[in-house]
Amino acid sequence: MPFFVFFIVFSAIAYGYFKVRYVRTKKAIEREYYSAKSSMSLGLFIMFFGANQLLLNRGTLAVVIGVIFMLTGLGSMWAGYRAYKHYVPLLAKENERENA
Repeated sequence: MPFFVFFIVFSAIAYGYFKVRYVRTKKAIEREYYSAKSSMSLGLFIMFFGANQLLLNRGTLAVVIGVIFMLTGLGSMWAGYRAYKHYVPLLAKENERENA
């Protein structure tokens, strides 16, 4: 499916972008923030890849692997989102402290 290919490529690029930002930043909270965002992007990548496998291949093995990929991606996305929600207020407090 062409739209899954677009989302797979977009999420892979987002993952690379957030990992580069993670490596380049010096603040600990900001590093964790970008790590959480990259985890969500990687989860989306794996989930869309699994969905693409489900729709393209109809074999039993492809369906099992596609479901495993989708569940793994969903788990990574969920963990990244929880970490993101945890670090956003901490990052805001740190930025407020720096600007004051």
